[in-house]
Amino acid sequence: MIMAIGTLALCYNNVQLFRGVVKLRRGLTAKVIDRTKTMADVYGAFYDFSCMLKTKVDKNDPNASNTLNRLEAVQKVCKDTGVLHKRKSYVNDEGQSTVYVETVDEYDEYCHYAAGLVGLGLSKLLLASGLEVLTPDWKQISNSTGLFLQKTNIIKDYLEDINEIPKPRMFWPREIWGKYVDKLEDLKNEENSTKAVQCLNEMVTNALIHVEDCLKSMAGLRDPAIFKSCSIPQIVAMGTLALCYNNVQVFRGVVKLRRGLIAKVIDRTKTMDDVYGAFYDFSCMLKTKVDKNDPNAIKTLKRLEAIEKVCRENGDLHKRKSYVNNETQSKALLVGYFNHFLMLVPLLAILVLAYLKHTHINASDRLFNLVNSRS
Repeated sequence: MIMAIGTLALCYNNVQLFRGVVKLRRGLTAKVIDRTKTMADVYGAFYDFSCMLKTKVDKNDPNASNTLNRLEAVQKVCKDTGVLHKRKSYVNDEGQSTVYVETVDEYDEYCHYAAGLVGLGLSKLLLASGLEVLTPDWKQISNSTGLFLQKTNIIKDYLEDINEIPKPRMFWPREIWGKYVDKLEDLKNEENSTKAVQCLNEMVTNALIHVEDCLKSMAGLRDPAIFKSCSIPQIVAMGTLALCYNNVQVFRGVVKLRRGLIAKVIDRTKTMDDVYGAFYDFSCMLKTKVDKNDPNAIKTLKRLEAIEKVCRENGDLHKRKSYVNNETQSKALLVGYFNHFLMLVPLLAILVLAYLKHTHINASDRLFNLVNSRS
């Protein structure tokens, strides 16, 4: 019933109904499922969505009066219960569904409802199946695996979400992007490219918080089929973050791992050593992209070093094919060669000038001698 009133509020006065799919976001749906425990929660949800619908009523609409009367009747029933102040609202003070995610805590909360609950539910199903056991901290690490995947998707899908019609979907927290631009959509403007990439790097650094929990979660899995189905998305997420980091293309188009690389991940992921190896490789790849002038460079490097330490201490990194080492090493070699070349340029310049000067003197002497001999 709550989903129905929410969907009606979304559909009302929305031409997108005739252009494509109109449905509540998964995060909002998850909130409804998680919060609905008593009748007070139901009254609160109906009141919130009726307020949202009410703000969309156009007074010039031929049915505006009937619509408003019915909404006021719904709100009266909800208010008369006297319980509306005892719950979190689904909409903001203006009666609109929340446009911005304000803080990092709210960002984590949204990701919890959108994906963290999925991780928790999956863990319970695996326990009930008898195929897996749960560690004492299973709730934290299961939630972290969901947050890691969700944050990766939010980062890579920036452009698709911000260009959503009829309204943009804004999941990046203002607490982060507000340091760099006035509006979230300003990140896609070319004149803001430097600030946009710095903001992107901070978002990636925030997502890296969850990696150690993800590795711990996968290390605890016993069934091979379950292990593979859970670990592959995590590896792909780490690879995607490495690809997105310091990459302005996130604000210009689609950024995703090549299908060939994903196929390699699927084919090679059989043991936890393979997982440690993949995370180590992608963390090394990301590390080579860190600009020391980036405002979050120190924090990013610390998190990458912590990930690499876990991988080195727990995995056998020597007995597997690398995903990125050749590419990373090639890049490092090219950078090294270029730096050495820059160091040699002054010396080469001195040698060339000396040679030219010497050649010029010898040529002058020969010309002088030739003129004297003829005279």
